[in-house]
Amino acid sequence: MSRPRALILGCAGTELSAEERAFFRDADPLGFILFARNVGTIEGTRRLVDDLRSCVARGEAPVLIDQEGGRVARLRPPNWRKAPPARLLGELYARDPDAGLEATRLNSRLLAADVASIGCDVDCLPVLDIAFPETHAVIGDRAYADRPEPVAALGRAAAEGLLAEGVMPVIKHIPGHGRATVDSHEALPRVTATRDELERTDFVPFKLLSDLPWAMTGHLLFDAIDPTDCITVSAGAVQDVIRTHIGFDGLLLSDDLSMQALGGSLGERAARALAAGCDIALHCNGRMAEMVEIAGRTGPMTERAHRRFQVGRSFLARHRDPAGARGLAEAARRIAELLPEWG
Repeated sequence: MSRPRALILGCAGTELSAEERAFFRDADPLGFILFARNVGTIEGTRRLVDDLRSCVARGEAPVLIDQEGGRVARLRPPNWRKAPPARLLGELYARDPDAGLEATRLNSRLLAADVASIGCDVDCLPVLDIAFPETHAVIGDRAYADRPEPVAALGRAAAEGLLAEGVMPVIKHIPGHGRATVDSHEALPRVTATRDELERTDFVPFKLLSDLPWAMTGHLLFDAIDPTDCITVSAGAVQDVIRTHIGFDGLLLSDDLSMQALGGSLGERAARALAAGCDIALHCNGRMAEMVEIAGRTGPMTERAHRRFQVGRSFLARHRDPAGARGLAEAARRIAELLPEWG
């Protein structure tokens, strides 16, 4: 059986057009990603997810969503729960570590239940970026804390909550977006910290959670790592920092290729990210002309990338709680008790 194309793609709206169906059948991407523009009712969004999967030959095609809580939530009231931002969970952890970990784990179980309600099986969470004084607002309250150890502890709890409900976590933005002073959606952040400083701070949460199966790069340039190329398209940086120093051997996704931190055409961005060592090129905006261009520069997943994907599926199966979605009402009650300022 042929391997799928090393792509995860978005779509334009709440229903697939005939053109999208035909393109996805031909392109055969590994999977898909949803954004707010794709979300309507619970039933309608579930139907869209089913339709996306029906376009490819594999019923196992992953469908991703960014459901972090706080500002970054594609699923919102009244159909889905309003979840707290990471910073609030980090503040609870600073007052009471056990309570912070409990709230984070329970919150992620509830996030996973919402994600699963529409058939998605991958949540792009936890954010392992550290909050520094200079951190741009694009991260802001998405960061749990200003030190690596609590970020790692809370990130682990968040991942455990997702896994328990059968949803794959994605650690991001590897190897660390916290020092960015500009929004990588708009421009390329340049980080001037020394290698020693990065290894003592930014890289630590990712190293501590390197056993998790999926990660997403950050579009940043680190002078101490590669003064010429952004991490996502730097073969030296991917191998030296992500694969060797951090020790991550799971499925590596690029961040969204349509972000302006990356130069060149969309096709060039995809080809460079995969050549640098990303396993999957991610394109999110659903624009057909861009997807056609990217697919034209992207081949099937490598054998190693496909193995990483399969290892991740086994990891998820081993860590799923067989009790399923039991106790979610109690989880919501307990979070309201732990975070009365949010509830």
